[in-house]
Amino acid sequence: MRQQFDVRWLLPVAATLVAIPAHATVYFSLEQAQAQLFPGQTLIARSLTLTPEQITSIQRASGERVREKQVHVWRAANGGWFYLDRVLGKHEMITYAVALDASGAVAGMEILEYRETYGGAIRNPKWRAQFHGKRHGAKLKLNADIVNLSGATLSCLHIADGVKRVLATHALVVAPP
Repeated sequence: MRQQFDVRWLLPVAATLVAIPAHATVYFSLEQAQAQLFPGQTLIARSLTLTPEQITSIQRASGERVREKQVHVWRAANGGWFYLDRVLGKHEMITYAVALDASGAVAGMEILEYRETYGGAIRNPKWRAQFHGKRHGAKLKLNADIVNLSGATLSCLHIADGVKRVLATHALVVAPP
C-alpha cells in the first residue's frame, strides 16, 4: 500500500522563506545626490522619452540594452548634466547618478540605493573615481578599463555598462555635437 505525503506541514516553512526581507540601503535622496555632484548649482529637469530609433542608436553605440524609454536628466547652471539611472545588480536594482561636465565627460558618480546583500563596495570613492573623465566611446570593460571588486562582480559590470549607456545617450540624444 502506498503512503501519501502530506505537504501541509511545508506551508509555514515556505511562508517563512518567502517573507525574508531584501537588503536595501538608501545612501542619498535625489536632491542630496544632486547637491553632492553639483554643489551650489541649480538643476533644471529635462523631460525626455526615447523614440524607438533613438533606442536602437544608443544600443548600437553602447552595446548595452536600453530598458527604460524615459531618461531622467537635469541640466546644471554650469552647463553640466545630472543623470539618474538604474541597473540590475545580481538580483536587485541599483540606483545611481552620473554627473557629466559641459563637455560630456564623467565628473562624478554616486550610488543612491543599493538593494543587494553583497557588493556594496561599489560605493568606494576610489572605485567610482575610475569613471572620471570617461567619455562616449570609452570601452569601460571590466577587468581591463574598470577594476573589478571581489564580491561585487555583477554590480561592477552592470554599473560600468550603465555608465557606457548613459554616455551614449548623452552624446547621441541629449547633447549631440
